[in-house]
Amino acid sequence: MFARGSALVGNARDIVAADLDYCCAATRDELDRMAGARMLLTGGAGFLGYYLVQTLLEWNRRATPRERIALTVVDNYVRGVPGWLGDLNDEKLRLVQHDVTQPLPEDCAEFDYVIHAASIASPTFYRRNPIATMDANVNGLRLLLERSRRLHDAGRPVRGFLFFSSSEIYGDPEATAIPTPETYPGRVSSTGPRACYDESKRYGETLCVNFARHYGVPVTIARPFNNYGPGLKISDRRIIPDLARDLFAGCDLVLHSDGSPRRTFCYVADAVIGYFKILTRGRSGEAYNIGQQAPEVTMKELADLVADIGRELIGYSGRVVLEKSSDSEYLTDNPQRRCPEISKAQHELGFAPAVPLVDGLRRSLVWYSEHLTGQDA
Repeated sequence: MFARGSALVGNARDIVAADLDYCCAATRDELDRMAGARMLLTGGAGFLGYYLVQTLLEWNRRATPRERIALTVVDNYVRGVPGWLGDLNDEKLRLVQHDVTQPLPEDCAEFDYVIHAASIASPTFYRRNPIATMDANVNGLRLLLERSRRLHDAGRPVRGFLFFSSSEIYGDPEATAIPTPETYPGRVSSTGPRACYDESKRYGETLCVNFARHYGVPVTIARPFNNYGPGLKISDRRIIPDLARDLFAGCDLVLHSDGSPRRTFCYVADAVIGYFKILTRGRSGEAYNIGQQAPEVTMKELADLVADIGRELIGYSGRVVLEKSSDSEYLTDNPQRRCPEISKAQHELGFAPAVPLVDGLRRSLVWYSEHLTGQDA
């Protein structure tokens, strides 16, 4: 279904380099605050780790030796160390294979900042691994919070702790709660097929709030809304990589719904900027939505947009089709709308996402064109 002689414009390396420049420029003050610090990042081999790690190392390349951040990436590396991470060369980068549901090794148990991003986030995969999902979101988090509390009691307090929660904690909001503010309590099933993720993130937030209030741990909470972009494997089974997979296979773009659910999408570079701002500027015990407030598009509109960009980039000639999933629970508890109210992050943190959806999708598709196996990213 590709037009003969068609070609992509640009390449993945240039896109990532431009995004890292953007991230470093937009977080200059935040990275200055972390200069010379020791950072622990759990789950750093995953999607968000792709830009979190590389932004910190790009900062190190530009910083003086005393300003460089010592980064320890902890991951179980269940599928091995991804190529992008193994290829990074920085004396301040340390990779540790470790399961976060177990206490940290003593040689990496003291830190100034911690980001807990170790979690299965794709619905397809967390539904297959519900206990492991809950363990990372609750038990792994509890161990990190306890370690931070002990450092605080010993007079060596951490300076910042960021827990990655999820917009899924809101469930399926009423129309009157769209855009959804952080104060919305949520409508979430505790027994449905997605509950292992949704409810463990909710309980994780409760842990964070109480460790902040009762033990003085400076923990903050990020609630991501549909982040996408380079680093999100084409095999991840979320909507944008699924569309990219079909597009580059020359197939029709298949939606396993009626196309009416609505979402906003936040490009990963904008999101990562927001996460560093929460880590260094957020109020202890507080949660912040990180996403784009507009445009809110239907899944059919999103697929049509991907198809249009595919026609522009590679001469794609397929179409969007609606097809019922063979998984009877595929749409169970799937929210009809997901759109954040981001004024809290804007006013308190200076969060200002700037990458339009069409530009972010174009960058993503160029990146996917060079990462079609899902094994090297």
